[in-house]
Amino acid sequence: MTSLEQARRIAGLAEDKLAQEIVILDMRPVCAYTDYFVVCSGQNSRQTRAIVDEVRHGLKHGDERILPHAVDGEREGDWIVADYLDVVLHVFTPETRDYYGLEELWDDVPSIEHATAS
Repeated sequence: MTSLEQARRIAGLAEDKLAQEIVILDMRPVCAYTDYFVVCSGQNSRQTRAIVDEVRHGLKHGDERILPHAVDGEREGDWIVADYLDVVLHVFTPETRDYYGLEELWDDVPSIEHATAS
């Protein structure tokens, strides 16, 4: 599985738990530690945790059998980061996503809307 296929798989799993505003950012031109960011939102911290759990379960038990290298932020749930090495998943509550503006921070990298990525 290529890193783009993995990013698309993660985005699809997040969508299964009703993640919103799913965007894949191509980090390869500017970042040495990962190829893609998958950024999405959940309505609240309970949903952000459910999204991360769905992705973790789907990758662990699917054909991929991939586990995250690290997961941070699950206790609070406002911004959860799951590091799959080639792909980093960022799941925000809407308020936290607006506050940190991750997409604006990386506005110079190509982005793939999830609807066109699947």
